[in-house]
Amino acid sequence: MSYPRIAVLFGIAFSIIIFVISTALYSRSSLSDQNSSKLDTFGGHTPGYPTLQTTGDVLDPTSFVINPKTAVVDPMKYLREFNYGKLSTSSNGTVIRDFTMIVSDQQTKEVSPGVFYNVWTFNGTIPGPTLRATEGDTIRITLINNGSKFHSIHFHGIHPSEMDGVFEGIAPGGKFTYQFTAEPFGVFPYHCHMQPLEEHITHGLYGALIIDPKKPRASADEMVMLMNGYDTDFDTENNFYTVNGIPYYYMHHPIQIDKNRLIRIYLLNMLEFDPLNNFHLHANMFNFYKTGTKLIPDEYTDIVTMNQAERGILEFSYKYPGKYMFHAHKTEFAEKGWTGLFLVKEGTNQSINDNLNVTSISNITNYSTTDFNKTTDLVPTGGLN
Repeated sequence: MSYPRIAVLFGIAFSIIIFVISTALYSRSSLSDQNSSKLDTFGGHTPGYPTLQTTGDVLDPTSFVINPKTAVVDPMKYLREFNYGKLSTSSNGTVIRDFTMIVSDQQTKEVSPGVFYNVWTFNGTIPGPTLRATEGDTIRITLINNGSKFHSIHFHGIHPSEMDGVFEGIAPGGKFTYQFTAEPFGVFPYHCHMQPLEEHITHGLYGALIIDPKKPRASADEMVMLMNGYDTDFDTENNFYTVNGIPYYYMHHPIQIDKNRLIRIYLLNMLEFDPLNNFHLHANMFNFYKTGTKLIPDEYTDIVTMNQAERGILEFSYKYPGKYMFHAHKTEFAEKGWTGLFLVKEGTNQSINDNLNVTSISNITNYSTTDFNKTTDLVPTGGLN
């Protein structure tokens, strides 16, 4: 092969290589420029400052406002709302507390800003209402099934087998009254126990029952925190994690508490699909009463880990004013919504519950007439303590 021919072939090959490299570099540059204009941020383990970027279509809950009219719950109202039932007294002097629970499984509500989900609820919210009684009281709960499937309520605690809510499903349109003695004192979850159980829990049929000891605990600013998640694309993996039903809610609506005031949190885990969940408190320590069935704390710590249906009572107070985080110490959970803030303020003469127009002493829950459109002569949950 002659030298001129070799030179021509070499020139052609060199030109092809240059063209391929230039095209690749241009494509990468164009793609980078295109994607950089679409970058969204989400998540974040710090107060309101997301840390991850994506070119996908991400609904960032930290950037949108949820509509209270379409939301599955008002987390600030739920936080300190305790339902003591309608009170009466038996012939032997025992206090009777009557509650009414309405099951629905056909509503679609907002569980994160812009994200709507088929929610299954007790009394219209996820979590369901927090029921409260004193050890030794008679509890009567009338469950009315306004849904399209069989439902029940299974209460953790001590009660007769026929009140366990496992084998006696309530058909659509039916009702049943559970009656048992409130024992022992502590904090207990309740949830639907119909099969498939996973489906009934992940859609939202759960809540908390608090049984107080006969000798009341020390006065405190009390609140309920129920940890949960939502699998909105039905792949048995949670897309959002929350405490009290709405991702990130307490990051943007910090819970106000008073400096040096005793805080008592009734904490429950009802998370489906993930085996564990936890609660971590920043810049402080708390006494932890496992299940709340003892008056002596089990541990002094700043983090507690729970399996599904595990629960306990946390007690603490803050020495210094300011903002303090609380969150799941599982980064994925925190970055998908399970994080919040306490805003510690100098003490006032007025109860923090009064400031928020919510009382932890008594509660009367009102329902719209549409909640009872299939029933008559019902007594709503609520009443005076």
